[in-house]
Amino acid sequence: MRYLKFWLSLFILIAALTAGAQERFYTKTGVVRFYSKAPLENIEAVNNTVTAVLDAASGNMQFAVQMKGFAFEKALMQQHFNENYVESDKFPRAVFKGALTDKEAIAYNKEGVYHVVVKGALTLHGVTKQLEVPGTLQVGSGRLLGKATFALQLSDYNIAIPALVKDKVSNTVTITVHLDLQPLKG
Repeated sequence: MRYLKFWLSLFILIAALTAGAQERFYTKTGVVRFYSKAPLENIEAVNNTVTAVLDAASGNMQFAVQMKGFAFEKALMQQHFNENYVESDKFPRAVFKGALTDKEAIAYNKEGVYHVVVKGALTLHGVTKQLEVPGTLQVGSGRLLGKATFALQLSDYNIAIPALVKDKVSNTVTITVHLDLQPLKG
């Protein structure tokens, strides 16, 4: 009888660990910041309504950023960003679809910080480009904290900088992503 209980307990433990590793994680409050350093003025904006999903079993991840969700220090910057640069009415969101390149290296049932690389396609301003971005994924307290920082060239996404403000806006922007992913129930 003890032999049967041992094997049954072992089976339940393995099933629980396997099920835990196959969870999906989700957030609606992810944060994306962008920063542009230029000779006359630095530009920074924050969006804290980013939706993201990570499937631990497949390593697939996707996130969406509402372009009008970026908040600027100056209202005029926000207006120019939405009307003249990213054309938020025409292109209301940026979407990333990709996957962790080495999903087997992450132990979702063991707390720690894992160095990851996410590879996929970013669609911004109607243009889709492939990206490969290094970051970290911290496992702990039943959730995942994802972080990454990378640079984008605005011209790669057909975002033009008018000659009049060329000294105020850099073609290169630094993007920082912070995702606090909770288990998705259901």
